[in-house]
Amino acid sequence: MLWQAWNQDYGENQQPVAGADTVKTAPSYTPSMPVPAAKASGEIPQATPTVGTVSSAAVPSMTETAASSSAKVNVKTDLYTMEIDTRGGNILKVFLNDFPEALGDTENKLQLMTPIFPDVYIGQSGLIGGEQISAPTHEAIYQTEKNSYQISDGDDTLQFDLAWSGEDGIKVTKRFIYTRGSYLVTVQHIVENGSGKPWVGREYRQLMRSEPTDDGESKFVYTYTGGAIYSEEEKYEKISFGDMEDKKLARDVKGGWIAMLQHYFVGAWIPPVEETDHFYSNVLSGKRYVLGAYTPSIQLESGATHTFSTGFVAGPKLQEELAEIATGLDLSVDYGWLTVLAQPIFWLLKKIQSVVTNWGLSIILLTMMIKAVFFKLSETSYRSMANMRKMTPRIQALKDRYGDDKQRMNQAMMELYKKEKINPLGGCLPIVVQIPVFIALYWVLLESVELRQAPFILWIHDLSTKDPYFVLPVIMGVSMFIQQKLNPAPPDPMQAKIMMSLPFVFTIFFAFFPSGLVLYWVVNNTLSIAQQWYITRQIEAA
Repeated sequence: MLWQAWNQDYGENQQPVAGADTVKTAPSYTPSMPVPAAKASGEIPQATPTVGTVSSAAVPSMTETAASSSAKVNVKTDLYTMEIDTRGGNILKVFLNDFPEALGDTENKLQLMTPIFPDVYIGQSGLIGGEQISAPTHEAIYQTEKNSYQISDGDDTLQFDLAWSGEDGIKVTKRFIYTRGSYLVTVQHIVENGSGKPWVGREYRQLMRSEPTDDGESKFVYTYTGGAIYSEEEKYEKISFGDMEDKKLARDVKGGWIAMLQHYFVGAWIPPVEETDHFYSNVLSGKRYVLGAYTPSIQLESGATHTFSTGFVAGPKLQEELAEIATGLDLSVDYGWLTVLAQPIFWLLKKIQSVVTNWGLSIILLTMMIKAVFFKLSETSYRSMANMRKMTPRIQALKDRYGDDKQRMNQAMMELYKKEKINPLGGCLPIVVQIPVFIALYWVLLESVELRQAPFILWIHDLSTKDPYFVLPVIMGVSMFIQQKLNPAPPDPMQAKIMMSLPFVFTIFFAFFPSGLVLYWVVNNTLSIAQQWYITRQIEAA
């Protein structure tokens, strides 16, 4: 923490502050320029001019905003409230109408994208023309008929245009098309060549994001914030901010998509599936990270028209909806290497919720179902542990007999296990089989946006946040302590003390975990205790 604080104040990556002369000559909103480099040297392909990045001197200070002085267009649909800048047609702000900023807040909707430093997160797109051919980049000024658009009742779509004209007769219409009930927005650049000569150019799209200062998540629970891409060859790949700093992304991808991810939400550009784009990344001053893609260049004859089209998504990680929008986009709900187990578990959880209409009750029922599936394995494990527990007095006697002679003691213990036909690993192996399933369930409960602000009962109004009164973590700690008492005590005193301290340690950790995760753990422990107590009692009675 001291090292981080020192770097913020004195380190090389300190945010530059714009001087007074810079503010006068440059707009406070200075987005990144695209970096369409086909070669490692940064050489730009044929028919594409070199486009550099903005200088660090133009970066606003941490207290300034990234909003330009140009006009804004406000758009409202059933799912979105957006602010689009007439400078470049950039998507500056995205509010999600179905997601309140905080529980019980009916006025303020969650803001997913913002142009305000230091938490900049915006979507940019534009055109790059050939030499001596004009084309509107994401810094060009567009004209608009109105500053406000809203989807009408009874209409399934909303469409509006931004217009740009070059001095050489090139006209570009930037069109946004929204569909009711869908988070997919179609963004088009319609180029009309009235220059009297061929027009050569390409379209680029990029997401620019600064590293979040505070994502509001528990520090005890890891969730990923950063970039991601998808290709048919490599499938889903994370491109973290650290990866972008280490090496620039430069890859040709057919179809696929680029995205910026955070807990529960995703922003993505989705090129046409038949198009081969060049994916790239860049790191700008002020800790701003760019992930983008640009199209192959096209040649447009005089008098002809060409439409560049791409999809844009900024919304919650709803798996079914994302899978319909683009192949692999549902993988942004990142279950890691346990996806093959986690996706069926989530499907079952959602089916249960559709019947009982309570996510907390769904977690309880799902945990009970999984415990039932593994009942026989658990029984084998608990019987082994009960037999080991029965041997505890005899193991203690061996320890008293051999004292510090570890070799003689271990040999005597092995002879005892062999004589009593006890497998000391018998209690471990059945548990090992179950571990991947319960870890997958853990990731399902952590990653599912459906649990955000989902109530359970009584005092638990949001299963995605910690228990406000710490009741569930305390119950979890007590249940863990009872489990320790049911298990055979380790022969080593130090190990026994460490094991007995774990319930206290885990209670502190779980106090800051999402209550949905703690609920699952409490139910699992309670069922385990009941099963283990019953089996142990049977063996001891026999």
